[in-house]
Amino acid sequence: MASDPLEPNAALLIELVQTRMPFGKYKDKFICDLPDFYLEWHQRNGFPKGKMGMLLGTMYEIQLNGLRYLLDPIKKAYR
Repeated sequence: MASDPLEPNAALLIELVQTRMPFGKYKDKFICDLPDFYLEWHQRNGFPKGKMGMLLGTMYEIQLNGLRYLLDPIKKAYR
């Protein structure tokens, strides 16, 4: 049985709260804690290739839709 593409991917959400930014001004800051304007800058200028780009793009969509609060219980459980 395939998973519903509209259902949140728990593993991906956990990665957002455990993965640190590997480069730039916000190096070592957790992806879920990056400021909105930084995510918006990446959206305008292009996300990096690969997994980091996917994580930043996902975090941008969460931020854009006002859903950051959904990550709070995950932060408490996995940090």
